[in-house]
Amino acid sequence: MSQRLLTKSRFKQALECPNKLFYTKKEEYANSKLEDPFLEALAQGGFQVEELARLHYPGGVLIENNDWNYELLATQTEELLQRENVVIFEAAFKFQNLFIRTDILVKRGNEIQLIEVKAKSFDPEDENLLVGKRGGLVSGWKPYLFDVAFQRYVIQKCHPEWKIKSYLMLADKSKESPIEGLNQLFRISKTASNRTGITKEVNSLEEIGGSVLGKINIDSILDEIEAGKHLCYEDLNLEQSINVFSEHYATDKFFNSPVSYSNCKGCEFIATEEELTTGKKSGFRECWSKHMGWEEEDFSKANTFGIWNFRRGNRLFEEGKIFLDDLDEDDIGVRPESGKISASERQWIQVEKTRTGDGEPYILKEELRQEMSSWKFPLNFIDFETSATALPFNKGRRPYEQVAFQFSHHSVDEAGNVKHESEFINFTPGNFPNFQFMRELKKAIEKNNGSIFKYAAHENSILNAIFQQLKESNEPNKEELQEFIKSISHSTGNSPDEWCGERDMIDLCEVVKNYYYDPHMGGSNSIKAILPAALNSSKYLQRKYSKPLREIDLSSKNFDPGHIWLRVENGKVVSPYKMLPPLFADWTEEQLEATVSGMEDIVDGGAALTAYGKLQYTDMPEEERLAIKQSLLKYCELDTLAMVMIWEYFREVVEL
Repeated sequence: MSQRLLTKSRFKQALECPNKLFYTKKEEYANSKLEDPFLEALAQGGFQVEELARLHYPGGVLIENNDWNYELLATQTEELLQRENVVIFEAAFKFQNLFIRTDILVKRGNEIQLIEVKAKSFDPEDENLLVGKRGGLVSGWKPYLFDVAFQRYVIQKCHPEWKIKSYLMLADKSKESPIEGLNQLFRISKTASNRTGITKEVNSLEEIGGSVLGKINIDSILDEIEAGKHLCYEDLNLEQSINVFSEHYATDKFFNSPVSYSNCKGCEFIATEEELTTGKKSGFRECWSKHMGWEEEDFSKANTFGIWNFRRGNRLFEEGKIFLDDLDEDDIGVRPESGKISASERQWIQVEKTRTGDGEPYILKEELRQEMSSWKFPLNFIDFETSATALPFNKGRRPYEQVAFQFSHHSVDEAGNVKHESEFINFTPGNFPNFQFMRELKKAIEKNNGSIFKYAAHENSILNAIFQQLKESNEPNKEELQEFIKSISHSTGNSPDEWCGERDMIDLCEVVKNYYYDPHMGGSNSIKAILPAALNSSKYLQRKYSKPLREIDLSSKNFDPGHIWLRVENGKVVSPYKMLPPLFADWTEEQLEATVSGMEDIVDGGAALTAYGKLQYTDMPEEERLAIKQSLLKYCELDTLAMVMIWEYFREVVEL
């Protein structure tokens, strides 16, 4: 059996929970997270940032291939390090049973620069970016800082004579792209399975005219980590953590770390019922059986993990309360609000309905009727698909600026006739679509004076971002577009301007939260949870959408007239989202969402975002590009049709 080495990715995993070291990389255990760093880099566009970072260090030598031959990689690195001066990309270091690879290593005699490249952004004016005002590490940056601390520790063990300076290289939000198409300069072959499939259209920073990346020196923070000011795991400092983690991993010994509410809630080793029936093991079950003495029936009991937006879970867990049967109203802290379901009431309704098995929806009918009677026909339902990448698509754009590449628009008239009015998509690589997007949206929405609906705050945030982009642009008729934005949105706290439009979009998600709860939704208010809940409850929707589109006179720009939206399996409605063509053959939508969940400004729509990114920087046959485009159009059309279906259900409920 080959030696089990504690790599930096395993070290980061152990910091989340040391028990994960036992479950990771074992086929028999279910794992909801993608374990392929290259695929993850593809989803997040991280490979492009690394390629741009390498241009900062001309003449660097890349150590590639033989990814799992740790001894060979370390040997190749040491051979290069015989040079007095050298820059190495993916340098490998092995000390005892520890192994790391660095993004960029610069050697000038005994002076070393260790540079960790991340597709995250920073504002150089932010004095509390990494360390908070009270001196603690900012939680979002902790994993990255401990990662570099681990790298520095291993390198220093291999070369005690070196003087190491450590840096994070990140996307600098204050910098603008010096050229058009920066994002497209680093491309990937569709068939690539590792970094050898990446092609660069440029070989030096001089050709680009600059960079949008910047470096932050983190030596003082790493010194504090090594000194034990910032503990890695419980009361263990860096070296103690490394020693205990590496020993357990090397011997494949279960760590037996105590379970906790916060750590276990998001565990990737929770097996679904389907996975359990196929023989997969659940690391979560094993931990809770060992530490909490849970029997098989305990895992089927409803617990606090599933309560929507619940912030008291940790405290209740410490009090020995995890099952819903153990809770009372004081545990939730129920505080009613007049005319709507308060957040705490919603949580308590969920608890009560779950533990009593009551599957009936809870609806404030009169309040919902009053809300709906204020809406003006024809109703307009819109959904945006957007992207925000580390490397901008266009000249003058900054890292992680919002790009709005697609919308869908359904309308409903007073008689209840539904029409897929319009849509827009721009999937041309390198094209900045936002202003054309706004012109098309303006054309679509100004055809009537009816109420406009979004689902969640995303669309309003995007309109605010485009308003600012227009303000800074030389776009013809920009004032006209800005006035349109102001008419259908409201300003956010980030905006220097203030407004609230006459047709400010109505947030259907807020309507759901204020007046409606269905046990089928569980703890989610996502449209993907609301839609099947409404379909399960509504006789009207079941009658209507069990027929082909042509029979219900429902127009569609992307689905065949014979398409049927409602399918029932085992007495339960199949979510229409499950009937969409997959955007990626190898990844489930759940995996995609999990992979991009840590990205900036992303709440939902990970599949669409990833697909757009793939269109931008992947070389692929035209027929595949068109297939992805068609899938995106269907995806977005369903989002606005889902909003229509929810409205139809509410109309049925309140008998308007």
